Amino acid sequence: MERVAALDEPLKKILGGTTAKVLAEHLGLETVGDLLHHYPRRYAERGELTRLADLPLDEHVTVVARVADARVLTFNHGRGQRLEVNLTDGSGRLQLVFFGRGSHKPHKDLLPGKRAMFAGKVSVFNRKLQLAHPEYELLDREADSGAVDAFANQLMPIYPACQQMASWKIAKAVDAVLPSAQDAVDPLPPALREGRGLVPLTEALLKIHRPGTKADIADARARLKWDEAFVLQVALARRRLAETQLPAVPRQLIPGGILDAFDARLPFTLTEGQTKVSREIFDDLATEHPMHRLLQGEVGSGKAQPLDALVLTPRGFRPMGAMAPGVEVVVPSGETALVDGVFPQGEREVWRLVLSDGSTVECDDEHLWIVSSRATGECVRTTRELRSRLLDDDGRPRWSIAPATPVDLDDGGHRPLDPHALGRTLGAGGAGPAGRTVPDAYRNAPVKDRRALLHGLLDGGGERRGTDGVFRAGPAPLAADVAWLTRSLGGTARIAPAGDGAAAVTVRLPGDGAGGADFRRAVTAVEHVGRRPVQCISVAHPSRAYVTDHFTVTHNTMVALRAMLGVVDSGGQAAMLAPTEVLAQQHHRSITEMMGELAEGGMLGGAEQGTKVVLLTGSMGAAARRRALLDLVTGEAGIVIGTHALIEDVVQFHDLGLVVVDEQHRFGVEQRDALRSKGKQPPHLLVMTATPIPRTVAMTVFGDLETSVLDQLPAGRSPIASHVVPAKDKPHFLARAWERVREEVAAGHQAYVVCPRIGDDEDDGAAKGKAAKGKKASGAQEEPSSPEDLAEKRPPLAVLDIAEQLRTGPLAGLRVAALHGRMAPDDKDAVMRRFAAGELDVLVATTVIEVGVNVPNATAMVIMDADRFGVSQLHQLRGRVGRGSAPGLCLLVSEMPEASPARARLAAVAATLDGFELSRIDLEQRREGDVLGQAQSGVRSSLRMLAVIDDEEVIEAARDEATALVAADPELTGCPELRTALSALLDEEREQYLDKG
Repeated sequence: MERVAALDEPLKKILGGTTAKVLAEHLGLETVGDLLHHYPRRYAERGELTRLADLPLDEHVTVVARVADARVLTFNHGRGQRLEVNLTDGSGRLQLVFFGRGSHKPHKDLLPGKRAMFAGKVSVFNRKLQLAHPEYELLDREADSGAVDAFANQLMPIYPACQQMASWKIAKAVDAVLPSAQDAVDPLPPALREGRGLVPLTEALLKIHRPGTKADIADARARLKWDEAFVLQVALARRRLAETQLPAVPRQLIPGGILDAFDARLPFTLTEGQTKVSREIFDDLATEHPMHRLLQGEVGSGKAQPLDALVLTPRGFRPMGAMAPGVEVVVPSGETALVDGVFPQGEREVWRLVLSDGSTVECDDEHLWIVSSRATGECVRTTRELRSRLLDDDGRPRWSIAPATPVDLDDGGHRPLDPHALGRTLGAGGAGPAGRTVPDAYRNAPVKDRRALLHGLLDGGGERRGTDGVFRAGPAPLAADVAWLTRSLGGTARIAPAGDGAAAVTVRLPGDGAGGADFRRAVTAVEHVGRRPVQCISVAHPSRAYVTDHFTVTHNTMVALRAMLGVVDSGGQAAMLAPTEVLAQQHHRSITEMMGELAEGGMLGGAEQGTKVVLLTGSMGAAARRRALLDLVTGEAGIVIGTHALIEDVVQFHDLGLVVVDEQHRFGVEQRDALRSKGKQPPHLLVMTATPIPRTVAMTVFGDLETSVLDQLPAGRSPIASHVVPAKDKPHFLARAWERVREEVAAGHQAYVVCPRIGDDEDDGAAKGKAAKGKKASGAQEEPSSPEDLAEKRPPLAVLDIAEQLRTGPLAGLRVAALHGRMAPDDKDAVMRRFAAGELDVLVATTVIEVGVNVPNATAMVIMDADRFGVSQLHQLRGRVGRGSAPGLCLLVSEMPEASPARARLAAVAATLDGFELSRIDLEQRREGDVLGQAQSGVRSSLRMLAVIDDEEVIEAARDEATALVAADPELTGCPELRTALSALLDEEREQYLDKG
C-alpha cells in the first residue's frame, strides 16, 4: 500500500502551494497520480508546434516563432500605451499585444530576431490574429542552450493547459513527479498484458510524458488506452453480473387484466419494431432478476385532412377547417366525443383514396385508416402504406374499409316534409328545395328518417330487390345524395353515368341476414391531388377515432404504455421519470387520455380493472402532493409520472415494479439508482432515449444495459434545412432570418425562437455588473480585443428580452409569446396549448421545448447564441420542426468568428440530420465523456486517453476480456491490482452498488 500512497501524495507537498492550487482549481489535478495521468495532448519537434498558418480561434495554443518586429503605441491622448510584437514562423504571422506596465519586460526581451515559445488564447483584433498578454519563454539565450538542445533532440509534449498555467510549466511539474511513476499499480493481469503485447504501465507513463521516438508514443498510448477500456469494462461487467444476482419480482403477463383491456381499445396493430421490442421487454420482466434495458429511438407520425374534408358531428357533417376544441364529433362505434386538440399542418401533399363503390376521401400521406385484409385482419395503416401495396398477388384490392355504425343526426332545424313523400317526389323528378337534391334537413336526420327517405327515393325513381335497389336516371347531384344516404346507413352505393347528366345508383343495404363484411368497400386506387392546407384533430375518446366523410374512419396515434400496464397487472407499480415538468405533464395528460376510464381505478365511473395514474412534480400544491404520495404508498396509484421530485426521500411506493427513465441523457446513474432503491426488491428498469447513440458509446456509457433499438424513422418527417447565421460578421443575414420567419407565418406555419437564458431584472443586473467588473479589470484598451471576448462578456441572450424585441421590431404584428421553465405549470401549459392550436405565430422559449413538444405546423426555428448549446442539444431542438409534411428550417445564430471551434461545431450540425453522425461529432469534440454518470457528482472524467468513437476495436476487445474475467472470478480475488484500480475509478457508493452481487 506504500506504493499507492506515493501516487496519492498531494501535489502541494512536491510542487508548493501556489502551483498546486492552480493545478487543482483550473485543471482538477490534486495528487501525484492525477498529474501523471494528465497526458500530453500532442507532441512537436522544435519549431513544429502549432503553425501560425493553422492557429484555431478561441483556443489556448503554444507556438514557437521568431520576433519580426516590435513597437510601442500610445492611445487615450498618450495616457495609455501598448506593445505590439509581430511573430513569424515561415507559415504565417501573429501579433502579440501587451498593455501598460505589463509591456515593460517583454519590450526588453522580445527583440527582433529572438526566438521563443509563446502561449495564450488566440483572438482577432482589426482582422489580425492576436495573443493578448501571452506567456513566453525565450529559447535563444545562451543560458538556455540546454533547453535549445533538448528541444532540438527530442519530442516536446504539449499538455492541455489553461490561461493560468502554460504547457511548459505543466511539463516542469510533471518532471518533478515523474520518478513516482515506478510506484504505479499495474491493473492488467500479466497474461492479458503479455498476450496483447502491451508495455508495462511504468514504462508507458515514462514514454507518454518523455518519449524519445514516435514509436514510444504509440506504445504508451496503446497501453494506456487498454488500461482505461479494460478497467471500465470490468466495472460494467461486474455491474451486469450484480444485476443478474439481484432478486426481482417476476412480472408475468396476466391475461384478462388492464393490459388486455387497453389492447382491446386499440383500433390498430403495433408496428413490427414495436412488437419485437415489446417481446424483449416482457421476456425480461418475467425473469427473477431486474430488467436493465436501454430503448433508443422514437417513432411518431402526424396525420391530417384538407380543411374542406367533412367530419361527422351529432349535428351533421362539418368541415375539418371548422373543428375547434370542444366540438362534439361521432366516433366509429356511434358514440360521441369532444375534440381536445386541433393541429394546423400548413400545406401538405394530399392524396385521394378511391373506393370500390366510386366514393373518394382526401387526406395526407400519414393519415391512419382502420382497414382489413385477408392477410392481416383488422389493422391500422397509413395512406403511404396503403398506396405502397394496393393489390394482393392475385390482383385483387388488398385493403377494405368497414362502414361506421349508423347514428342519429340532428341539424337542429324543423323538417316540415314527410321523408317518404319527399323521397317519392324527388324520385319521380319533382323539384327539391335545393335544386333536385336532398335538403340538409334530411341528410342530417335520425337513422329512421334517412332510411324512409331512401326508400321513398327508390319507390319513386327506381326498383327494389330485397335489400338491394337501383335508382335509375336521376340527375347526377341527386344520384350522389342517394349514394350518400345509402353509405350513411352502413350500405354500399355505386354510381354509373347514364348520359345527359343523369346517373344510375346501385344500392345495397344491410338486412335480411346479409353479412357486414359484404358492405366493406375496397381501396381500388390512391391518386395524388397536390398541396393543400390541412389539419388534424385529437379526439378525447379511448378509441381516439372519429368518422370522416363517406363514413370511413380514422384515428390519432397513441404511445404504447404496455410495459407499465403489464407490471400493474402483476400487482406492481410503475414510475416514469421525466426530465422536465412540461414533459411530465404531457406524459400524464396523454397517458390518462389514452387509457380513458382505465386510468380512473377506484373512482366513480372508473373501469373495474383500472388503476390510478398520478402526477408528481416539484411545483404541485401541498394538498395535491399529499394525495399523490398517499396514492403511491397505499398502492392506489399503479402508475406515477414525475420529475426529480420522485427521487425525494418522502416518496414511498407500495410495490415499485418498474422504473421508466425518459430522456436518459438528462439523468446520471445515481439518479436512476436513487429511484430504483425505493422498491422492496430492485425494480425492473427501462431507460429510454431519443438521442442516437453510436454502438461504441452504448458499450461504454450504457455498458450495463441491454439495448433495444426502434430504428424506424418517424413517419412523415420532412427534411430540415439548417443554416448558420453569422450575426456579427453579416448582420444582414440575421435580418433575413427574421424575414424568413415572417414568410413561414404568412404561409400558415409557426416558428420557435430559442434562447439560452430566461432573463429578468435581477439576472440582467448581475450579468451587467459582472461584465463591467471584467471590463474595469482588463485595462484601458480602446476596443475589445476580439468578438469572442465580447460574446463572453455579455450574458447569453434571454427569452424575455428577445420576445419583447421581436414584438416591437422585426416580428411586429405577429402573435409572439414567451415560454420558460420559471412559469407556473398551468401558464406553461396554456401557452403550449395556444401554440398547438395555431393561436400563436412565434414561441420564444428556452430549452423547455427540447423534448416532448409536438406541433407539426411549426416549420421554422431560430436558435439564438447557438454556440452556447451542445451538438446533441441542438439536434434535439431542431427535431421540433419538420414534424409535418412541410419542410423544416433551422437557423443557428452565432456571433462567433468563422474560424472558431464553436462555428465549426455549428457548421457540423448544419451539415447533417443524421443523429448518429452528430453524436460522433459531439464525442469527437468533447473526447472524454463521463461514462459512469460522474458529472453529476463532480468527479473528473475517467477517460483521458481512450476515445470512445475512434477506439471501437479496443473497447470491444476489452469488453470481451472483462466479461470472461468477471465470469471466472467475480470478486477479482486473483487480481488485487485490478481491484485497486477499480476503487480509484468508482466512488464508495458505486463500489457498494457493485458489491451487492
